[in-house]
Amino acid sequence: MHAKDILIEGYGRIREEFHAAADGLGPDDLAARPSPDANSIGWLLWHLTRVQDDHIADAFGLDQVWLAQDWERRFGLGLPARDTGYGHRPAQVAKVRVGSADLLTGYYDAVHEQTLGALRSLTAQDLERVVDENWDPPVTLAVRLVSVLSDDLQHVGQAAYARGLLQSA
Repeated sequence: MHAKDILIEGYGRIREEFHAAADGLGPDDLAARPSPDANSIGWLLWHLTRVQDDHIADAFGLDQVWLAQDWERRFGLGLPARDTGYGHRPAQVAKVRVGSADLLTGYYDAVHEQTLGALRSLTAQDLERVVDENWDPPVTLAVRLVSVLSDDLQHVGQAAYARGLLQSA
């Protein structure tokens, strides 16, 4: 199995878990927070999608799906256009109120398709390319892809946990 195939499998796992965490939830469920300072299911799913969209687009020289396919307008969150949720405080988390699980899964699926297209084009040499020189050592494409994969799996797990709390109450 080639590295790109492992990455494609890993990103596919995010999609499976994303749908399991979101499917069937209404706006109030998506906005529910286990505590006032905690992230909501909707915020967690939106954020992990925004990070994947932002980082994959940047690493591969693509347009963000959020902007290119008009998802920013469809969500209507009133946040800066390129906001990914990184560093959001509780008040900002509360602003991410999503109208439906279908809206979230539609955006995620569009990002996932762009991600798969980028991953399918990978060569072993591509993975060694430096994509961010702001770190020591500089970040390669391989490291960035694994970082996004890890971050997204953590957040989708948090969303699944929050859904379990919501449904057990």
